Amino acid sequence: MSAVTAMVSEDEMKTAGARPVSRDEGARLGFRLTLPAQILVLFISAFPLLMQLYISVTDWSPLSGLGWWNAWSLWNNFANYTDLAADPRFWSALKRTAIVMIVCVPAEFLLGLALATLFADDFPGKRIFYSILLMPMMVVPAVAGYMFFMLFQSGGPVNDILSSLTGSPVTIAWLSDPTLALIAVMVADIWQWTPLMFLILLAGLVGVPEDQIKAATLLGANPWQRFVTIVLPKMKTIIIIALAIRVIENFKIFDTLYIMTGGGPGVATETISVYIYKLTTQDLIWGYVAAIALAILIVLSIVAVFAMKRMARAREVPA
Repeated sequence: MSAVTAMVSEDEMKTAGARPVSRDEGARLGFRLTLPAQILVLFISAFPLLMQLYISVTDWSPLSGLGWWNAWSLWNNFANYTDLAADPRFWSALKRTAIVMIVCVPAEFLLGLALATLFADDFPGKRIFYSILLMPMMVVPAVAGYMFFMLFQSGGPVNDILSSLTGSPVTIAWLSDPTLALIAVMVADIWQWTPLMFLILLAGLVGVPEDQIKAATLLGANPWQRFVTIVLPKMKTIIIIALAIRVIENFKIFDTLYIMTGGGPGVATETISVYIYKLTTQDLIWGYVAAIALAILIVLSIVAVFAMKRMARAREVPA
């Protein structure tokens, strides 16, 4: 608004007898006007969580014959949480989820960092390779699961390649062996989500100031010294973000795994998401499922808070 318009508006207000609105009054007016929208957003975000908390302390299920709002009559004195602590299948699923996470996230990070370092420089055909590299990330996880289900069949391409390399027929039942099935699932996850790690790390890599790299080069630093002393510290925040995203997403691994193995053989590849899915759709013990989901939410929230604190600390410490 121009000064002339402002003067005219003030004159008009004086003529009309209107009182100028102070900043505090404007803030209060804005709060009142946006209050309905704020209440709606709060309701949308908080209601599912409160409902889950409510159901988790009852034995309610769809087969109980009661509406969820009457679940209080099935109050169980926090029995779902004590059952959770003593459920060996839950802890086994959690352990498998942790194994998948411990293997996949570092592998995706190292591969993504190596590829980002490679793609930070120009080379012939870079755009074509860049597009090819990002393609796995665009595949629907269920489709990726079906692709790797076909690849790891006894008569599938993986065994055919091994047969060609060894010169003798290889008929490994990848998805029927408890250990090999878990390895096959991890290979599929690394294939699909390394491009995401690569993309995030490349964004951080191109943001490193070139003048500092050039100065270090003039001072005689070799590529490894420049990488360790300049590049990595500058990328600290972006690395924490990338790892936090993949840890949280990997903790929820479901689509690819369920299509490939269904959690089997037996429960050999049953992660926490698959376990929850089976409890929800087969056993219908929704109160217990709600307790598990809340426990996982708390764990992931702690991871997120830890990551945010690390990021804040990284911003405070000059690289």
